[in-house]
Amino acid sequence: MRPVTPAIALATVLALAPAARAAPTCQDRIGDDVRCGSPGAMPVGWTASPRMALARQAAEPPDPTPSQALGLVALIGALFALIALMPDFDGWDAGDWGQQEGDDDERRRRGRREGA
Repeated sequence: MRPVTPAIALATVLALAPAARAAPTCQDRIGDDVRCGSPGAMPVGWTASPRMALARQAAEPPDPTPSQALGLVALIGALFALIALMPDFDGWDAGDWGQQEGDDDERRRRGRREGA
């Protein structure tokens, strides 16, 4: 049996499965989506008036300006540049972790092996 056959069978079964139905959402008096049955929830199908929706949309913060977006891109680029400039550290050498007990002995043994 080919290794692709089980994958195709699984994809077919998942594609033919019935769609899951989600529970309806309700809104509160302001127009925020809330779970039906929670305190302050309006009946299913109730929507806020267009005037309330417009007032709610006006109260939301505006999109960032192009200069703010450019500043954000520059900040992220500077962060990546700092990460790229960090020294190499893989933790394998005893000197990577600073001076510890037995480091001098290990360096002497390594020097004898390399010199021999």
